Amino acid sequence: MTNSHRITRRQFVHSAAAAGAALMPGGLRAASPQSGQAGTAAAKSTSPRREKIHGVVEPFPLSLVRLRKGPFLDAQDADRRYLHLLSSDRLLHTFRLTAGLPSSAEPLGGWEKPDTEMRGAFLGHYLSACALMYSATGDVELKEKAGAMVSELAHCQKQLKSGYLSAVPEEHFDRLREERRVVCPFYKYHKTMTGLLEMYHHCGNDEALDVAVGMAWWVQRYLESTSDELMQRVLQKEFGGMNEVLWNLYAITGKPMHQNLAERFEKAAFFDPLAVRRDELEGMHGNTHIPQVIGAARRYEMTGEQRYYDIASFFYRTVTSDRCYCTGGTTNDEFWRTPPGQLASQLSKTNQECCTSYNMLKLARHLYTWSGDPRVMDYYERTLFNSRLGTQNLEDGSMSYFLPLGSGFWKYFNTAYYSFWCCTGTGIEEFAKTGDSIYFHDERNIYVNLFIASEVNWAEKGVRLEQQTNFPEEEGTTLVVHSDRPVEMALNIRIPWWARAGGMVKVNGTAVGAFSSPSSYFTLDRKWSEGDRVEVRLPMSLHIESMPDDKTLQAAMYGPLVLAGRLGTEGLTKAMFYCEFDTSPKGDPIPAPVISTGPGDSAYWLKPVTGEPLTFQTTGQAHAITLIPLYKLFGERYAVYWKTASTAV
Repeated sequence: MTNSHRITRRQFVHSAAAAGAALMPGGLRAASPQSGQAGTAAAKSTSPRREKIHGVVEPFPLSLVRLRKGPFLDAQDADRRYLHLLSSDRLLHTFRLTAGLPSSAEPLGGWEKPDTEMRGAFLGHYLSACALMYSATGDVELKEKAGAMVSELAHCQKQLKSGYLSAVPEEHFDRLREERRVVCPFYKYHKTMTGLLEMYHHCGNDEALDVAVGMAWWVQRYLESTSDELMQRVLQKEFGGMNEVLWNLYAITGKPMHQNLAERFEKAAFFDPLAVRRDELEGMHGNTHIPQVIGAARRYEMTGEQRYYDIASFFYRTVTSDRCYCTGGTTNDEFWRTPPGQLASQLSKTNQECCTSYNMLKLARHLYTWSGDPRVMDYYERTLFNSRLGTQNLEDGSMSYFLPLGSGFWKYFNTAYYSFWCCTGTGIEEFAKTGDSIYFHDERNIYVNLFIASEVNWAEKGVRLEQQTNFPEEEGTTLVVHSDRPVEMALNIRIPWWARAGGMVKVNGTAVGAFSSPSSYFTLDRKWSEGDRVEVRLPMSLHIESMPDDKTLQAAMYGPLVLAGRLGTEGLTKAMFYCEFDTSPKGDPIPAPVISTGPGDSAYWLKPVTGEPLTFQTTGQAHAITLIPLYKLFGERYAVYWKTASTAV
């Protein structure tokens, strides 16, 4: 792709006026931003827009999408309860102490303990999650809670008098520059800055922007005495998405200082091979590097420089093609430990750190807006349903750190007050923003990419599109158009990679065509009127995904869903389902049986269980095993990849 292509990105642009005019369920108008009702999330616009790359498709603002009953609304509700549960004073405790301000709050535990150098990262995630949840639900109480925390952070920053703001003292950055031992100070700084910018964009909080600008001013002074050579050594320590957040700040302010700062947070040893399409990821820590690529994507959008398109697109392609499991997740014990395509040896209880899946989805969302390629959303769907959904405990909103793919392990979660892992932070963001990638649009047309019960209000068109579905329990979806007047537009429905036979579409009860090609769009271009209904049949079938380097190591899938075999609860205790500071529980796996298979690469050894949706049982085996979608399985041991032995003669 060349720079002449018309490409778009509007991740942070939200139209308050559009939100106010949007039609809500039942024909109600959205209330004013002060009312606190759903659909009222005010937001700041990056106006004038400074992106050099403009558009194929763009997402609808999160404030214009609402989830409806289904697994993702359940996840959002559990997340929302957890956000309300946490104490502002406890989250602010170490920031106040570092600023020399008094705090009588009870300290948090885990990674937020006052005596650990990891402290301070979670608060930024929390601000981001509250801001996103406000856009997603109109929860004014969360907006006000997070806004009060922003004011307290501004007080801490004022007390420090330099623009600096962190839960660790500036001395940590001195140690970083002097190449002494220190734990990732820029990583934590990035989380706080990002949370502040999300509060600005989603909640209209100007004070949050002021604090973020002050933080950038401190970074400018810090880097003035840091040579380029020393900076490359500084960047060997994990620094999160400092390049991304500074590009986002530049998009708002237009200040050359912010652009120059963003450009300094580029690790040449990582970017240079990617720029010439070379995979040298072996031995690298996954989540240290994925956020840096998101920053490269943001630089491409802001400047149009081809190098950064090449970096982002090649990285995405090599990871999703050669370094992902059947779930869409990546890494083993947080690292890419093998050459491309060699994954059979990489199954354990520490697979696919959840942060990596979160950030790969962020990157995929950028690339999709550049191209409108439905294959990117195929990956997005696979990862969302198999690596994100199901890593949250719906009972208390807690999150996973790893999602084990080694046979005989089990899922586990953070505690409410004594963990605060990085993956807890990205988790609370993830389930606040599902609605931001269901629907996209160009100037005239709408794209339905995810089959999630929801609705979107396209105020400029005067259209509300309602998606009625129980997917994946239901093999299809229904789209209902609501509009006060006839509207001409194309409705583009993604035909997923797994819908290989039998898919079809009806408009107002009349069949209009069958699916012809997976990983494409079925386009309905017509004049739409109030109440028009589009019924989409999405047939799912059993199929096998084998390890690229060992065809006898197989996972079973049904449509987009990875299936997990239920191996019981032998040896498990309640304590083994939660962890505090440590990121994986103690305990050993139990072996999974070898599966006898028939001829070819097929799901010969599985059959559906009558009367139980999304439930299957092994057939022709010494012992029957039940399989259900991985996202549904909790509280027991399981297997995803099975060693198989063919019985074919």
